[in-house]
Amino acid sequence: MTAWKTFVGSKIFWPVMALLALLVANTIKTTHFVNIRVQDGHLFGALIDILRNSSPLLLVAVGMTLVIATRGIDLSVGAVVAIAGAVACSYIASSADPTGVVTVLTAVGIAAVLSLVLGAWNGFLVSVVGIQPIIATLVLMTAGRGIAMLITGGQITTINSPPYKIIGSGYWLAVPVAVLVAGGLFAIVAFVTRRTALGMLIESVGINPQASRLAGVQARTIIWTVYAIAGLFAGIAGLMISSNVMAADANNAGLFIELDAILAVVIGGTSLAGGKFSLAGTLVGVLVIQTLTLTVTILGVPPAVTPLFKAVVVIAVCIMQSPVVRTRLASRRRVPVVAPVPAKVGA
Repeated sequence: MTAWKTFVGSKIFWPVMALLALLVANTIKTTHFVNIRVQDGHLFGALIDILRNSSPLLLVAVGMTLVIATRGIDLSVGAVVAIAGAVACSYIASSADPTGVVTVLTAVGIAAVLSLVLGAWNGFLVSVVGIQPIIATLVLMTAGRGIAMLITGGQITTINSPPYKIIGSGYWLAVPVAVLVAGGLFAIVAFVTRRTALGMLIESVGINPQASRLAGVQARTIIWTVYAIAGLFAGIAGLMISSNVMAADANNAGLFIELDAILAVVIGGTSLAGGKFSLAGTLVGVLVIQTLTLTVTILGVPPAVTPLFKAVVVIAVCIMQSPVVRTRLASRRRVPVVAPVPAKVGA
């Protein structure tokens, strides 16, 4: 009972309720929504589609969570997604053996290293130069699409490489490879931030950078690290997206994914003011956004109304987990204490 009360009072309670409500609504509309079947040794079903489609956003949102925990923001992740896909696809398309495993691994390695460098560049501007995070990352957000366009020559670069397609559309042990990659990286980050001192150091920098620096915490190194991780994870997400469509579209790849990532982080209960963060909440936020996207399609909501529908749900979740609303709901659940009636003397 105590665990349930703790869960009800946590910031993750209402996001979980919203996710369950969306799943119930989809199940009522489509009775086979929760069915998972095995076909050709692969798992298929709406729930599997949600997990696979959530993988790129989860990677971007995990990096965004760490950045926001240090009082920062990264608006350039969408551009990094486009650059990573453009680099990998362009390298494979221009190689002598596009279907070779070595070619694909080289392309993935180049894209990952470049994404890490771009993230480190953002961290350099924020932690060393001292530029405000929203301005520092806005530079790469603006220039990144242009860089991706230069890499692809202003065209959509298409490729035919079965090994590369495995990243976004392949399966391993019946489970989508994208889900395994995203889940594995999520587990690693969760373990490192909660089982080592890194999570506490990130939170200390976000709560009070000056005090943490006086306490001996290398705030500059911490900030530099989280931006580099955010860039790397955005690059891996870009590989997944480009692999899924077997093409690099510099204009549309990762478009507005930074906004969805920020929404997922906020829905999960992480404050934009920095400090305490919740990776589990971010995971729930990502699933809420992706399930909501699928719900819009299943319920037959017109495409023109889709952004409004998503905004209403997101606003409702954020309001229900706001401190003011949570305090009022908690006060209503409290049982008033009745003072005992004193006994009469001589009764």
